[in-house]
Formats: sequence, structure tokens, C-alpha cells
Amino acid sequence: MGKKETITSLKTAKRDRKLVMITAYDALFASLFADAADLLLVGDSLNMSFLGEPDTLSATLDQMIYHTRAVCNGAPESFVICDMPFGTTNTKEEALANAVRVFQQTHADAVKIEGGLERAELVEHLCSNAIAVMGHVGLMPQSVRSEGGYIVQGRDETSFAKVIKDAKAIEAAGAFALVVEGVTPDLGRAVTKAVSIPVIGIGAGKDTDGQVLVWSDMLGFFEAFKPKFVKRYMNGAEAVREAVGKYAEEVRNGIFPAEEHCYK
Repeated sequence: MGKKETITSLKTAKRDRKLVMITAYDALFASLFADAADLLLVGDSLNMSFLGEPDTLSATLDQMIYHTRAVCNGAPESFVICDMPFGTTNTKEEALANAVRVFQQTHADAVKIEGGLERAELVEHLCSNAIAVMGHVGLMPQSVRSEGGYIVQGRDETSFAKVIKDAKAIEAAGAFALVVEGVTPDLGRAVTKAVSIPVIGIGAGKDTDGQVLVWSDMLGFFEAFKPKFVKRYMNGAEAVREAVGKYAEEVRNGIFPAEEHCYK
């Protein structure tokens, strides 16, 4: 892996190169992703992927800190971002206290906060207190229950204009980068042009400054459903089933362990 990314290098990337972000939740997989990814996101999606929950709202701050510590340990040269989970940023004071916990108890480089114009003052408060913030606009998973589902943004003039306004507000508040999720390609392109900070897309078309995917989706481990924006780069679930099946077969037939697996 090359030199660790910084906020300065990430901002410069908007003019020079596409950014690659992947979710990670543990030290082992973080170490495997470190060479390919510019940024690792410890996403609150962990409870959907690995606890079987229907949405992200059950993730707690203690969980996020635990998993962020693991990712930082596994990929110490990676730029690591911790999702601030639902219910931990309701006020400026609460958000700062919880973000300080993340910074004190992990080696995270930044936190990510969902929300637009209504969160701008909160983001500004964190940034003015030495907390680096990545914003998140468009479709916001933490609002899935209040919004009535995962609703793609930008299909009408009102939502199109709102997402751009949200992005500009979060940039003005001091965020160093922005995730835009679940929007039409036209809106993804418009948001990217509207702000001077890097815009990382997920389900936002190809014209953003970079892309992020949940690793268990991208590698085919999560099979419950496949979002339209996900491309599976391998069939991980089938590969695991095949390997475990082979192991079970060899144990049952007395093939494993062979002589080379035994101490002398």
C-alpha cells in the first residue's frame, strides 16, 4: 500500500483520480482490503449484514467503536471512517461527546453523519472541535422508517433540488467529503459538480468522485437480497459452502487430517 491518505490528499483527488471506499468491520477483512481501497468505512450496515437485522437502526455506539478499533488494528495505514449510528447525534452536545469517544477509543480518522441542511450546524460544531466529518445525503438508511422505505431521490424536481441544497450545506459546514446514496445518475452528477469536496457514490451513477460498496454485497456473501446498484465480483457464499462441504466430506471419510497435518 502507498502512503496513507489524508484529508488534503482526498480533497485533491477530486481533480485527479477516482476514490475507492469499501466497508470493513473486522481486522482480518480490513487487512485484505487495505491495498485496494483508499478509504475504509466502518458502516452501521454491519447489523444488517452480520446480525440479520432488517435495517441499520439497531447499531450502537459501543458496537461501532468495537468494530472501528478492529478495522484500525487490521489496516493501520488506511484512512478509516466510523459511521455515527442512529440516535447518537440528536444534538450538537451529544454528537460531539459521542464523536470524541470514537476518536479517543479508536484510531479512526473521521466520522460519518447522515443528514443535510438540518444537520449542518451540528457538522460545523464537530468540525470546529477537531472532529473530521464525512457527510451523507440523498437516500439515508437511518431515516428508512420515517421515510417509509428506501426511496430513490432525484426523480422529481423537489427532491433533486433538496439533495443539492443539502450537499452544499454540509460542505459549507466543514465536511471534507460526502457520500451520496440512492439517487438518479443525473443527480449524482449534479451533486458532484455542485461541491468542491469529494463525493463518493453508492447507487448514484458513475460520475461521482468515487464509489463505495458493502463488502458482503460486493463479494456475494450476503444473499438475502441484492440492491440494483450492487455488482457482485465473486460468489463468496457459494465458494464458502463448497469449501466447507469439502472439509466435512474429508473429515467424514477419514481423509483429513492427513500425515502432513500431524505433529511428529
